[in-house]
Amino acid sequence: MTISVSIVEDDAEVRRSLARLINSSPGYRCVSEYPSAEEALEGIPKVKPDVALMDINLLNLNGVECVRRLKPLVPATQIIMLTVYQNTEHIFNALAAGATGYMLKQTPPAELLAAIKEVHEGGSPMSSHIARKIVQSFQRPPEAKSDADTYSLSPREAEVLDLLAKGFLYKEIADAMHVSYATVHTHIRHIYEKLHVRSRTEAVAKHLRNRPSPATGR
Repeated sequence: MTISVSIVEDDAEVRRSLARLINSSPGYRCVSEYPSAEEALEGIPKVKPDVALMDINLLNLNGVECVRRLKPLVPATQIIMLTVYQNTEHIFNALAAGATGYMLKQTPPAELLAAIKEVHEGGSPMSSHIARKIVQSFQRPPEAKSDADTYSLSPREAEVLDLLAKGFLYKEIADAMHVSYATVHTHIRHIYEKLHVRSRTEAVAKHLRNRPSPATGR
């Protein structure tokens, strides 16, 4: 069975190179290419590819926001972030937005094709460097029970944290909650203090670790 792939990449040379790789490999077919998130949001729901390769650093609307808007339109399409960014914040934001895989652009062609096949078959492919970063983020020393039990977020702070976990930018949070940019910053400062963290990434990671499981409720 042929796996259909769409490419979202603003670098024309990289985009053409990826399309050539996919079309020249048995079992794969590039069905569409887009230089911007805006064009991808318009075109991908029409072609409904099996897999989409998504760059993060796109002009205007970035790749993470594109994923967040695109996923509800094509829930069956599996999205792999294909980027040069290795920092933990980009990784968590992309996965929270709906991406299923995260690969670096320097990934060898054979590994990239294997990743496309893996995500199509239900896996979550990640470059080894990315997987290690995610593992490390969950291997920090366990906190004392008293610390985990003492913080209590207000309903508005909990809403801000949930939007952060979904990949929203600060301005987008302000718009969604109908509050000012400064108010969002105040909420985030209080969240950091209560969770005993120093960055958005740490706050989101702690939120994901402590969020109740849908299956167990714990």
